[in-house]
Amino acid sequence: MKYVLLICDDESVSPSNEELDADPVHQAWLADLNRRGGALVGARLRPVVDATTVRVRDGETLVSDGPFAETKDFVGGFVIVECADLDEAIEIASGHPYARWGGVEIRPVWE
Repeated sequence: MKYVLLICDDESVSPSNEELDADPVHQAWLADLNRRGGALVGARLRPVVDATTVRVRDGETLVSDGPFAETKDFVGGFVIVECADLDEAIEIASGHPYARWGGVEIRPVWE
C-alpha cells in the first residue's frame, strides 16, 4: 500500500538543509527508509512565504501569496512510501526527526 507522509513543520524551528545533512537522527531515518526499500519519492518544500494559493470562485481565479491555512504548522515536505500496512507507515513516520517538534501526517494514496 502507498502512503504519503506529510512532514508538518513549525518554520520557526526548522533546520537548514545543511543542518539536516549533519543531523545523525535524520541520516539514520533516511538510512532506515532506504534499507526498507519503500521510498518512492520525496521532497522538502520551500518556506510558506514562497507559497501561492489559487482558488476559483464563481468562475473568477483568485491568487494570493502565502498559504491558505491559518496555522503555525505547515507542510514542509512529503515522502511517498510503499508499506505493507498502516502499522509500518506509522513506524516510519515516528522515526522522522520532525515528529519530535512538528508532526507527520500519514495519508493512504487512492489506487
